[in-house]
Amino acid sequence: MKIGFIGTGVMGSQMVINLLKNDYDVTVYNRTKAHAQSVLDLGAHWADNPLELTKHQDVVITIVSNPKDVEETYFGDQGIFKSAVSGQILIDMTTSSPAIAKRIYEYGQSRKIETLDAPVSGGDVGAKNATLTIMVGGNSDTFQAVMPIFNSLGSSVNLFGEAGMGQNAKMANQIMIAGTMTGMSEALNYAKEAGLNLDQIMETIDGGSAQNWSMENYGPRVLAGDYQPGFAAKYLLKDLKIALEMAQSMQIDLPATQKAADLYQNMVSNGLGDEGTQGLVNIYNNWKK
Repeated sequence: MKIGFIGTGVMGSQMVINLLKNDYDVTVYNRTKAHAQSVLDLGAHWADNPLELTKHQDVVITIVSNPKDVEETYFGDQGIFKSAVSGQILIDMTTSSPAIAKRIYEYGQSRKIETLDAPVSGGDVGAKNATLTIMVGGNSDTFQAVMPIFNSLGSSVNLFGEAGMGQNAKMANQIMIAGTMTGMSEALNYAKEAGLNLDQIMETIDGGSAQNWSMENYGPRVLAGDYQPGFAAKYLLKDLKIALEMAQSMQIDLPATQKAADLYQNMVSNGLGDEGTQGLVNIYNNWKK
């Protein structure tokens, strides 16, 4: 099976590597070709734009930065839909808006092109280890047809319903992530100010009812002063803004999520948006005392 893959950033490059390991023929495109060099060295092919990439592929996967990039990648002058044909399957794994996922689906259906929205969770660790959680919206038959691909990338794959529902599931996931990241940041700041041994407090939390993925995976990075992005803060802020917009459209209030978005906005506004989400600790005055 031939797969076109658009977006070879921190997550995408690791996903391509796993597809290559599973003997898929992969052609890639990225706005900056140098960022694709690692997968080109491993045997991936190169295309000059999404239009050229889409030709002669069975499946096209996209994982780009934000909803605007999704729209340009699919609907732009050199976009996927300029060359996509009936029988192809298009999978957007970007965290984007449900409305864009529905627009892609409806446009595809009008041309007998199948589409899925399939955002992922698990960060750089999950992408590297093929243990991503994949949340999917779209037709069941299309979902089943690409399960071998999903199984090459993740360990938990679920279909949540029609187009856009994968994105809604990801919004629920990001709301939870925001809570655990703010909790981790404030727990560590409190423990530091109280004079507790931070390694000991992390071990204690990890062994009790407060155990969570964020502390387990990002806590050690924080203590090591490692703020390199497994998932950049600016992208979590983007996701939280989408979640809050959707909540407003559903007429529900998410005050804790709004507070998390405010904290991450503070981080981004202070020039820390390219740090990983664990860099949130750095907006607290006492952390680097």
